[in-house]
Amino acid sequence: MKVLAHVKPERVFHYFEEICGIPHGSGNTEKISNYLVEFATAHGLNYVQDTMGNVVIYKEGSSEKENHPPVMLQGHMDMVCEKVQDCALDFEKEGLDLELNDGIISARGTTLGGDDGIAVAYMLAILEAADITHPPIEAVFTVDEEIGLLGAEGLDASHLKAKTMINIDSEEEGFLLAGCAGGATAELRIPVTRTLLAQDPDTDTGDDGDEMTAWIPYKITVSGLRGGHSGTEIDKGRANASMILGRLLQTLQGQCRIRLLSLEGGSKDNAIPRDAHALILCRPADKAEEGRSRESCDPGRILDECRKDLSHEYRLTDPDIAVGCESMSLSEVKEWIRNHKEAGYDISAGPDVKGSSIACITEEDTEKVIAILRNYPNGIQRMSSDIPGLVQTSLNLGIMKTEENAVSLTSSVRSSIGSEKKELISRLQALADLAGGSLTLSGDYPAWEYREESPLRDLMVEVYSEQYGREPVVQTIHAGLECGLFADKIPGLDCISFGPDIKDIHTPDESMDAESVRRTWDYLLEVLARL
Repeated sequence: MKVLAHVKPERVFHYFEEICGIPHGSGNTEKISNYLVEFATAHGLNYVQDTMGNVVIYKEGSSEKENHPPVMLQGHMDMVCEKVQDCALDFEKEGLDLELNDGIISARGTTLGGDDGIAVAYMLAILEAADITHPPIEAVFTVDEEIGLLGAEGLDASHLKAKTMINIDSEEEGFLLAGCAGGATAELRIPVTRTLLAQDPDTDTGDDGDEMTAWIPYKITVSGLRGGHSGTEIDKGRANASMILGRLLQTLQGQCRIRLLSLEGGSKDNAIPRDAHALILCRPADKAEEGRSRESCDPGRILDECRKDLSHEYRLTDPDIAVGCESMSLSEVKEWIRNHKEAGYDISAGPDVKGSSIACITEEDTEKVIAILRNYPNGIQRMSSDIPGLVQTSLNLGIMKTEENAVSLTSSVRSSIGSEKKELISRLQALADLAGGSLTLSGDYPAWEYREESPLRDLMVEVYSEQYGREPVVQTIHAGLECGLFADKIPGLDCISFGPDIKDIHTPDESMDAESVRRTWDYLLEVLARL
């Protein structure tokens, strides 16, 4: 039996559970896009599916509403795929493992995809129903929202006639969103050079006369962080694992001679990284020669002191923060190099020397990478002067990875002020120039500006007040929504975003309140009946 079989509204949760059974992470939306087309065909509804996989399904108005102006219902079909370290689920091929406990829906070990699977479920339940009062509907399902609003950006809006749009992509019941920040994804690439260090002194090929026997491989880890959405939770003060890792490496660099092999952290530019790791070579004796004892250059001891500081600093926001320092054998490092080759890029920098060499980033480039990481802007850059408590400009270092000849840092840049977004991007460009690297932008989308006059907002406030006995909170948010792109494509578009309670989105702790889903379903139906 399905986990959500008897949870009301039953048809909404029927479709939500079906969606959860289809792999639909960002960049992997072909199956769910085709599922929507199959749904439209089975129900005799007209549809358009574009080359990106966006789908628009049309439904005529109910009795006595046939000639009313159409309304657009909109949400995205992709989800952020995050999981705990010991979870074996393959997001590319498998559906989610749902749980229901005391009315709270979650997925074992992974994100739930309530953001934005619940929008898809709401729309499908409305499209199939014969007993719901509504004007003509244009149901718009977009792809790849979570990686830069790409589907909405590429959508041909000429298929759309609605001037009223309800976006179902918010995660807090009782809040109506009427504006959001604009944003872009920025990738900074730092070029690096590698050199071979040989374990056998007779076959040494390293610079400065180094031999591999003088160096000890270590894996430095940061884990246990809460993470979260880089828009809605950027103001929570949570630690960014990649930024913390940069701090650890700089501290270690001050007492030990180190070389980088690899930096890795995060997997989504719009998710605050929960863990990160670096593989390094360490030669502690060099600093000891400058007056320190060899013991004072012990990486484990140095980083344990850092851990104590971090545990104190983040005791409220990230109480489970952990720092690891593990020495590695040469065979373990070689296995790691082989795994990188299999992943599609070669960091071995040439053939092995008697099978016992390691290709590390040069000392100069190691210093450069750490310096850039330590000076990389991250988090809140400015709060709004107009709206108390609103983040105006921020960025999140979401993805850090190492290739053969480069270290790349990818961030989600957000601002409700276009000039500030441009200024922040120019700062990243300056860092790229200092590093002799490059900055590439993608997924650039405009801010969604608050409308002084909005008949839709007025109606939704009125209906909410009647249903709940109190007025909703109308606000603008720092997170990016597709509403800005639609408003840019459709002049005069009147738009509001809302949704049920969904907590800890973009993390494996994501959960959705079933009763909140029911209440917001009833609310949506009443709004449609009055449009």
